[in-house]
Amino acid sequence: MEVNGYKFGPGADLSGAKLENLDLSSANLERANLSDATLCRSNLHMAKLDGANLEGANLTGAKLYHAKLRGVNLFLAKLTGAYMPGANLSYANLACADLRGVNLNGAILERAELRGANLLVAKLGGAELIDADLTSASLSGAYLERANLERANLCMAKLERANLANANLAKANLTDANLERANLTGANLERANLNRTDLTGSDLTGASLFNADLTGANLCRANLKGAELHQVNHLGQEIWNANLTGANLTGATMPDGSIHD
Repeated sequence: MEVNGYKFGPGADLSGAKLENLDLSSANLERANLSDATLCRSNLHMAKLDGANLEGANLTGAKLYHAKLRGVNLFLAKLTGAYMPGANLSYANLACADLRGVNLNGAILERAELRGANLLVAKLGGAELIDADLTSASLSGAYLERANLERANLCMAKLERANLANANLAKANLTDANLERANLTGANLERANLNRTDLTGSDLTGASLFNADLTGANLCRANLKGAELHQVNHLGQEIWNANLTGANLTGATMPDGSIHD
């Protein structure tokens, strides 16, 4: 396949190539070198990019819906406003990537590396992020409703005002994360690590925190109405003005160290 003088195919060397506004839908670029390439607004719908190197590439506004990107290297890549619902990015390296406003609804990001990635107001509804590493990632205002973040590492992540309604965060690591004013209604946080997590003003109505560790967590003004707090380990140090109406506190360790009946 040849477009604009560039030869496309598995293993192709397209490093630094200028490929803006091209129709590359269904193209096979597995293991291709596209480092520092410019693919702004190009159509890569259903393209095969498994194992490709896109380090530092510019994919601003690109269409990658249902594209295959398993194990792809997108370190420091720019994907601002990219359209990627249903894309398969399992085992992908997206560390320090610019993903502001990206649409990854329903995408597969299992075991993806997203350390330090910028996902401000990104759409990740229903996305699969099992075992993903989101350490220090910026997810403020992100849409993560019904996302699967089981065992994900969100240590020091910024999730202020994020929508995590009905998300699965079982066994997730949220140590030192900021979830101020986040929507966690109906979320599954069973056995999650919430050490020193800031949950100020967050909405945890109907959420399940069974056996979660809330040591040092800030729950000031949090809404825990009807929440499942059975056997919670240390119900935070700051619970001033929190709403615990109808919450199940059986066996929970309270801030004063006592065990709730």
